[in-house]
Amino acid sequence: MWKEKLGNYLIDISKYVLTGVFIASLFEDMENMRMLVYGLSFLVAVSLLVSGLVLSNKKGKK
Repeated sequence: MWKEKLGNYLIDISKYVLTGVFIASLFEDMENMRMLVYGLSFLVAVSLLVSGLVLSNKKGKK
């Protein structure tokens, strides 16, 4: 039960990271650090998404 909730939470956080970086890039020009910020946010979002999907795996135990 708690693994599913934590998994859903991590999936939501991964979406918020990508959305926050996208919105921040619209308001502020990140001249020379653009690729670094995009790369780090992508890695964080993907790792949170994979962790969330692993934790919320709903395979039934037989």
